[in-house]
Amino acid sequence: MPEWFQKTIDEAAAVPLEHLIPRLAFAFVLGIVVAGIYRGTRRAAHVSCTFPATLVLLCVLIAMVTQVIGDNIARAFSLVGALSIVRFRTVVQDTKDTAFVIFAVVVGMAVGAGQPAVAVFGILTVGAAAALFRDRPPGAAASDPQLLLELRLGWSPELESLVLAALSKHASDLEPMSASTVRHGAAMELSYRIKLRPTATLTQVVSDLNRVEGVQSVELKRQRDEA
Repeated sequence: MPEWFQKTIDEAAAVPLEHLIPRLAFAFVLGIVVAGIYRGTRRAAHVSCTFPATLVLLCVLIAMVTQVIGDNIARAFSLVGALSIVRFRTVVQDTKDTAFVIFAVVVGMAVGAGQPAVAVFGILTVGAAAALFRDRPPGAAASDPQLLLELRLGWSPELESLVLAALSKHASDLEPMSASTVRHGAAMELSYRIKLRPTATLTQVVSDLNRVEGVQSVELKRQRDEA
């Protein structure tokens, strides 16, 4: 082994216990905070029972790694080589989960590097962003007036204008989604995304559309939440 390489490893300064213990304890506490932000901003159905614990462990482990490396470039390369042999079989499916993994890593790195202010203010900033873009709770879709309207019409050039006129009484916003022909062109299917007025009801919309001559079927439903 080259002498300069051996000397670099041997002269690495050990972290004093009075710095090591508080940093690891602080990383543990902030890891719990990161896991709490994750639980509070993600839908319960999407939260794995082990993922919050993984975030806490990541925070502590990265704080340990940062202190082991310190300013020693040789140790940094050695740890990269050692950690590269680790393989995980679990794939993170959601990009939000990936962001929280990076969040825990950066917080742990900041604490391990002796920069707690970066970790604290980072948690406040990322926590605010996570709260702003948090998952919608299961009951939130019930109050969303945006609906998907699917119609089957007999073929007539004027029929769609009659349908739109009937809808204008109940919808404050209407967006065409798709159109197709059925029965060898004898009928057509149309779909719209609509937002009902506060005074409109589903039964009124369906009833008025059924009164339009040529309307064969009406289906009004909420769009599935894909989040």
